[in-house]
Amino acid sequence: MHDTGEPGEGHNSIPKGWLLFFFGVIIFLVWYIVSYTPAISGWSFYKGFEEEMVKAVPAETRSPGAPDKFIGQPAAIAEGKTIYAESCAACHNADATGGIGPNLTVTLKYGSTARDIYESVANGRPNGMPPFMQQLGKERIYKLAAFLESVKK
Repeated sequence: MHDTGEPGEGHNSIPKGWLLFFFGVIIFLVWYIVSYTPAISGWSFYKGFEEEMVKAVPAETRSPGAPDKFIGQPAAIAEGKTIYAESCAACHNADATGGIGPNLTVTLKYGSTARDIYESVANGRPNGMPPFMQQLGKERIYKLAAFLESVKK
């Protein structure tokens, strides 16, 4: 009848394996979108990452203890001055009046108490202040806070 000599599909149906694969992919994609879209499921990689990072930091570094224990002690202030010269003077100038970083002899943006200074030095602050907990350690940051308390106007 209409035989042209060319092979044709005729009434062939799609193989069942390909149909199963096609619908399986659609089901997987719907599940994936529902499971991992924060607006739908509330899941966020960042939340899990932050929780893991908090667990990874030892408890002793999370709680500052008493950062004001060296304030007023001349030996600790002298050692704090040395620590400041080694780690901080490059950004805050040798006299702490600010350079790349802010002036440390006045009221600070994130607070000027010893605890606030400890938090800023240990954990860093946005827009430029890196964390120094691993380089300095808790006791040296306490002494640095004592020195910064002594240079305030």
